[in-house]
Amino acid sequence: MSNLLNLVCPACSVTNRIPAERLGEHAKCGKCGSALFNGHPTELTAANFAKHISRNDVPVLVDFWAPWCGPCRMMAPAFEQAAGQLEPQVRFTKLNTEDHQMVGAHYNIRSIPTMVLFRGGQEIARQSGALGAADIVRWVRSQL
Repeated sequence: MSNLLNLVCPACSVTNRIPAERLGEHAKCGKCGSALFNGHPTELTAANFAKHISRNDVPVLVDFWAPWCGPCRMMAPAFEQAAGQLEPQVRFTKLNTEDHQMVGAHYNIRSIPTMVLFRGGQEIARQSGALGAADIVRWVRSQL
């Protein structure tokens, strides 16, 4: 019997179950047909944040950012590059703290960009400040 993983679809937020050994095989959502991993960060909202953090069986990295933040905009391409390197072992997500201030406040985000790594719904690591792609990959790997 295979070990099944829960993965939340980045497009429709439905939880899918796939065998762990098939994680890297371009799995698609059973409801909407979207790729469960596409090498790009998933935009989270206040409405779907908790589900993505708690229901994914792979670690979830959240980039807390805002559109007016220069370092956030500077780090965005590096965050995307890191997603292409670490998915599907890690889910990459972004949360706009300007649009979803209550989520940022709940997680005590005091400066942006701040990356928070979650596993099983619990925060396991936090890093503030803009990083390059190689540094993001190195930091995430060091935390897992």
